[in-house]
Amino acid sequence: MRTTPTRVRRLVTALAGAALVTGCGSPALPTSTESSPAPFGRPGVQAELKAAAAAAGAPEKLDELDRAKALPTGATEKDRKLAALTARLSPCTVSWTNNRANGALSGPNESRQQLDGLLSHLAAHGWRKTGAATEAPVGDGGTYFTVTYKKRGWTLNARHMTVSPVSQSTVVATEDTCFNRLTDEEAALLEG
Repeated sequence: MRTTPTRVRRLVTALAGAALVTGCGSPALPTSTESSPAPFGRPGVQAELKAAAAAAGAPEKLDELDRAKALPTGATEKDRKLAALTARLSPCTVSWTNNRANGALSGPNESRQQLDGLLSHLAAHGWRKTGAATEAPVGDGGTYFTVTYKKRGWTLNARHMTVSPVSQSTVVATEDTCFNRLTDEEAALLEG
C-alpha cells in the first residue's frame, strides 16, 4: 500500500496513541557511534533519539509499545486486531514522549525548546527535514507544531502541543518498509 505524507502522519499519531494506551517500558539501548558502518535499524534509531534527548536537556526515556499487554475482559474483535497489529509494528517503531504540566516547567516555552534542541541534534546527525514544519494556534493561547524528518529508511514525525496546563512533545520514528506493507484494512484500523 502506498501512503501519502498525511496518511503516514495519521498512522504515526494512531500508533503513538496506541503506545500511550497499551503502556510504556524502557528498553536497553546499545551504544552507537556515528562512524559505525552497522545497519541503521531500531537500535541505531533508539540510540540517536536518546542521545538527542540528553543533548537537549529533555527526559531520555524512550517509550515502547507493550507487546505482551493483556486485553481487558470483553475486548472486541477490533480491539484484538488492533493489539495484534500494534504488536507486529512495535519492532519497527521508536518513540519518545515528554508530557509536562506547565507548572513543572521553568518557563512557558521550556518543553518546546527541549523538542527544538532534540530536533537540532538529530538534524546534525543526518536526519533531514521533509517539507515545512507547521504551527497552528489551539484554544486560548495554545499551539500545535508538527514536522517530519527522514533518515536511511526511517520517517520521524515530531509534534508539540501546548494547551494550558500541559505541554506535550512526541517523537515517533517508523521504519518505512514496515509501514509500507500495511493493507488498507490495517491502515483503517490504526486510523480509527
